[in-house]
Amino acid sequence: MTTIVNNPPSSDNSGGPMGMIVVIVVLVILGYLGFVYGLPALRQMGTPQVNIPSEIDVNVNQTK
Repeated sequence: MTTIVNNPPSSDNSGGPMGMIVVIVVLVILGYLGFVYGLPALRQMGTPQVNIPSEIDVNVNQTK
């Protein structure tokens, strides 16, 4: 008796152009959010603001 093996044809399940469109939309949204929220946050993280008084009182009042 002869054994017949039916192999299914290879299928391409990559999603076609729809997957690429979704990836592009997600990248555009992430880029926009990075531009709107990321750049101002990076600008504020630049140099720290240090307040130095113009004069310092070094007189020590001692009680006896």
